[in-house]
Amino acid sequence: MAFPQSFMDELIARCDIVDVVSGYVQLTRRGANLFGLCPFHSEKTGSFSVSPDKQIYYCFGCKRGGGVVNFIMEEENLSFPEAVRFLAKRAGMEVPEEDGDREAGRRRQRLLDLNRDAARFYYQLLQRPEGGAVRAYLARRKITRQTAVRFGMGASADAWDTLLTAMLRKGYTKTELLDAGLVVQNRNGGLYDKFRNRLMLPVVDTRGDVVAFGSRVLDGSEPKYMNSPETPVYSKRRVLYGLNLAKKTKRPNIILCEGNLDIVTLHQAGFDNAVASMGTALTVEQTRLLSRFTKELVLCYDNDNAGRTATERALEILRNSEFSVKVLQLPRRLVDGVYVKQDADDFIKYQGADAFERLLSGSENGVEFRMAQVAGKYDLSSDESRVHYCEEISDLLAGLPSAVEREIYTARAAETARITPEAMRLEVERALKRLSARQRRAQARRDLNPAVQLQPKERSLHYANLHSARAEEGVIRLLLLDENSFGPSPPLDESQFSSPLLGRVFTLLWQAREAGRSVTLSSLTGELSPDEMSHITAICQQPESTRNAGQALADYIRIIRSEAEKRTGGGQVDPLLAATEKYKDKK
Repeated sequence: MAFPQSFMDELIARCDIVDVVSGYVQLTRRGANLFGLCPFHSEKTGSFSVSPDKQIYYCFGCKRGGGVVNFIMEEENLSFPEAVRFLAKRAGMEVPEEDGDREAGRRRQRLLDLNRDAARFYYQLLQRPEGGAVRAYLARRKITRQTAVRFGMGASADAWDTLLTAMLRKGYTKTELLDAGLVVQNRNGGLYDKFRNRLMLPVVDTRGDVVAFGSRVLDGSEPKYMNSPETPVYSKRRVLYGLNLAKKTKRPNIILCEGNLDIVTLHQAGFDNAVASMGTALTVEQTRLLSRFTKELVLCYDNDNAGRTATERALEILRNSEFSVKVLQLPRRLVDGVYVKQDADDFIKYQGADAFERLLSGSENGVEFRMAQVAGKYDLSSDESRVHYCEEISDLLAGLPSAVEREIYTARAAETARITPEAMRLEVERALKRLSARQRRAQARRDLNPAVQLQPKERSLHYANLHSARAEEGVIRLLLLDENSFGPSPPLDESQFSSPLLGRVFTLLWQAREAGRSVTLSSLTGELSPDEMSHITAICQQPESTRNAGQALADYIRIIRSEAEKRTGGGQVDPLLAATEKYKDKK
């Protein structure tokens, strides 16, 4: 929505970007700016900068940037209007809403209220006779009442419309129930409860809102586990089950598991630092969320093929991140002479919390896990297999960023392969050269044709006329740095810009100037997409001197005009350029 500009100016003035970002990122002053680890991607060296003077942030790693509203949009996964409301609430300001946007905010809040009331309904049903089967199931799983209350567990009735009827009586509509994913529509248009005869597990986000539900069937029917679908208030990629509780842990790390009930059992056993992804492998969005609460992760997935694959994927996502990553491999359990897989819930049940604590203390790091996975693929009593093992393990070791790590694990790989450390080191060095060559070739291809390498959303930011666009960037930097270098009239027309984005930004900044407002990046808030805002913020990171701003401005305009004439085939003198000449020596 278009919030009144006076309101936006006051909001941004009240929400100092350093104060806001410091609530999410530990910042350290380095010169005029502050730096920290980027909350939007995994890194070990802080490349995330915040400028108190410009009131902007920029990450030199992932290239995201913008003002305080953009930061909240990214960090809290909010739309522009939602981020504005978030900051307004923080600043104690009342938001002037338009009817359409007020309605959108009302609909979102209605879904959150509906989820909360549904969770209360399921919880109350668990205490009544209709919840007897779920209470018996919890007793078999040795889940105490105290734990069930802590997680807000409930029961869904063995009926078709119990929740539907109850929520309609509370004033919610059928459309709202469908939007929340709590009911399903059949072919004839009739509605029925999505969750029936199940243990209900509310999914609570870190702000305390019930955003979805997980569930577990009580008998052997399928599907055993059923979760809420994606809704306007729930994205499974951005939520971790149990994090609302685990974020308060005193333990130094967070344990990542597969199943919701694994989390319940671990918390009950004293491991209140356990969380689970919502039916998906670990996502980048979830790692960003985790980085706000810990720097050490322990992967504890099931000891089967799917669990090992999930572990490999998680390690790949976490490679070169700021996280210290360990892997806790649960041993298989002997049942009737056969070793079977077990999850964290099984292990706690049969071996106890002390045994899990010992496993947790001795968990191996990610490199050790991946090396063990490679070794398990080969019969190392065979010379041919040992050769293939050395080839594969050398590629793995070459990818380690630290020379010290490569040295340590190369020696271990040599022991496993029963060869000399020198021979293994030579193999790793050859693999490292191959890796470097591949990276150089890939970079060369990008340098020759950068547009081909861009993602679709980035191609809209690609410059068709690089010579003109660099001058256009300079004009925008000067306008932001020293607007007094410009005369009373705009020296360029938007149509003269080769880049539509840069032309639009120039127009928006000039309009802010004419309105007597501050000419800052913050004045673009709400006018640009996040990608566009990041791009313009990146432009502002490039050096620009104001010592000879008038001359630099005239040079930039001359280039822009010349390139514009080439595109249009015109040859007339640009009066706007001539008007600018008298200001070129002002500084």
